[in-house]
Amino acid sequence: MLTVSHVTKSYGKNIACNDISFHLEKGGVTVLLGPNGAGKSTLLKCITGFLRYRGDIQIGSIPNKTVAAKRIFGYVPEIPSLYPNLTVAEHMEFLARAYGLSDYRAYADELLDRFELSDKKSKFGDELSKGMQQKLNLCLGLLPRPQLLLMDEPMIGLDPHAIKELKEIIAEMRADGRTVLVSTHMIDSIDMLWDRTLIMQGGSLRANVTREELAARGEALEELFFAITEGKEQVEEA
Repeated sequence: MLTVSHVTKSYGKNIACNDISFHLEKGGVTVLLGPNGAGKSTLLKCITGFLRYRGDIQIGSIPNKTVAAKRIFGYVPEIPSLYPNLTVAEHMEFLARAYGLSDYRAYADELLDRFELSDKKSKFGDELSKGMQQKLNLCLGLLPRPQLLLMDEPMIGLDPHAIKELKEIIAEMRADGRTVLVSTHMIDSIDMLWDRTLIMQGGSLRANVTREELAARGEALEELFFAITEGKEQVEEA
């Protein structure tokens, strides 16, 4: 579903992503871990096609910057980017039209209900609190029912109910055979969700392991994370 091959992104002399390669099969939840500044957000923006980079990225065997690829993946950025003059309902309609969705209203209403935004449909984007903006951000990313969903720190600013709903939706996507890639530095927020973990440090991919592989080694995810980020672990084969 997602193949990242030798992706490098630099800002001047600063290398944000250094020769990153990995492949995610269809289905399952992958968590992209790393401390602040590790290069996680930059990598996600390369996958979405927002940034120029060296290397190759394929989504469903389609080049990531093509319209065909963009129709099958969704993106939830870390910072919501809403239109101040559109209401919550109009945001949903705008995205539905952009994707050419039909018969979307029932699912849109379901998402708004699950994230407790049903009574905010007439509110403008700049009238929402930060937490509500993040909830709408999630609804917009989920509305197209993407085959691949990329999320950057999706749980920051969410209340407990919204976190519960998001975890349930991620589990539903996994059961439906869809692929989820979640970037975060909050290990405890996703500890029970992941099937595979990618760990970045200093712009490099330092680990690429499944839950089963880690369990066979008798190692917890938190132990691996701190061993890598605190300089006690050798680079893993990716």
